[in-house]
Amino acid sequence: MKKEEKTNVLRVLDGKKIAYESHAYEPDATLTGEQIAGILKEDAASVFKTLVTQGKTGQYYVFVVPVCAELDLKKAAKAAGEKSIAMIKQKDLLPLTGYVHGGCSPIGMKKHFPTYLHESAKELSKIFVSAGRVGLQVELAVTDLIQVAGCELADVVS
Repeated sequence: MKKEEKTNVLRVLDGKKIAYESHAYEPDATLTGEQIAGILKEDAASVFKTLVTQGKTGQYYVFVVPVCAELDLKKAAKAAGEKSIAMIKQKDLLPLTGYVHGGCSPIGMKKHFPTYLHESAKELSKIFVSAGRVGLQVELAVTDLIQVAGCELADVVS
């Protein structure tokens, strides 16, 4: 059995001695978040996606929201204290974060950006986020994610 390749996310968690479980599945960029939750046999409410945005000021922001929810750009702008916010272009994701579309994680980005976790996470004990590549999710305690990614809880979905 070949040793699982450590992503930056897993290296960060190991370095901070944070307990986690990684879940690999067949990488398929066409899968929806709900389908990934199904593969993991988990409730979609505990599987979160990571979205990167840019505010009117030019500042970048990261939003971690349930896969079954849509980011509300007005609420996101309000949480970030911006007049408006927009999703970044897919081609800008890798150079900015070090992650590809579908494998973006709030943990271990090239640079830390203000990160907002949807407030529904506080009802959960564990949360699933991308482990830094398509086909790999990491499960960890919500409190650990908040600490390691420097998240602020906010109501940011419609």
